[in-house]
Amino acid sequence: MSIPFTTINWNTIAPTLHPGETGNAQWQTMQYPGLRLRIVTYSPGYLADHWCAKGHIVHCLQGSFDSELKNGETYTLQTGMTYIVSDNESIHRSRTQSGVTLLIIDGDFLAGK
Repeated sequence: MSIPFTTINWNTIAPTLHPGETGNAQWQTMQYPGLRLRIVTYSPGYLADHWCAKGHIVHCLQGSFDSELKNGETYTLQTGMTYIVSDNESIHRSRTQSGVTLLIIDGDFLAGK
């Protein structure tokens, strides 16, 4: 994959709405072959409607959220914090009480083994 120098004006990318079990997520998405970049905003009270096995790099831009692992562990991330996980390594879902805005990067490079 080769991506030339590219700037992204997120203000020009229309969000798509994705309902959670509670609350909703708004995604602004840039898709390249094997790479997806998103600014994702979870509403206050958001709980993901599924457990996710995909790998991600998740950076918290504003607010805080909990990343719950299916094994029962929970990690709280706040503004300026990041988590990284490969595909099929730690099944997870997100929840936030107060709302959060994230930069999420995923793609083929996180395929793992």
